[in-house]
Amino acid sequence: MLAAILSNTNFLSVFAAAVAAWIFGAVYYGVLGKSWVAAQGKTMEAFKQAQAAKKGSLAAMTPFLLSFVAELVMAFVLFGILTHTGMFSVRAGMISGAFCWFGFVLTTVAVNNAFGGRRVMLTVIDAGHWLGVLLIVGAVLGAFGK
Repeated sequence: MLAAILSNTNFLSVFAAAVAAWIFGAVYYGVLGKSWVAAQGKTMEAFKQAQAAKKGSLAAMTPFLLSFVAELVMAFVLFGILTHTGMFSVRAGMISGAFCWFGFVLTTVAVNNAFGGRRVMLTVIDAGHWLGVLLIVGAVLGAFGK
């Protein structure tokens, strides 16, 4: 079964979708960086000091690598969903991505942040990022097709 799934996967579209999503994240948090830091209850100065302390270490790169791997996994799974439904189009990809976000990502981020006592704005910013990611992944996969 796994061999059948892997042999029917368009890995170029999965990789392209993950790259596009990763670039989106860089732009998104580049624009909302100050708001994101404030939503964590931190100052930009404290945030920059913490980042400078990690500069050049594996700890500094881990979140970026992890986000790319997560986006690869999301793209692979969303490709599987589109394959299962037999609906490959930009529209179908974006709708499927939005449903996955609403059912799985938004709910998870909201619950985790609520139990962690985090600010609502942090949930809004982070969940918004993942909505953008899944919409982009869905659009790219849908555009590439099977």
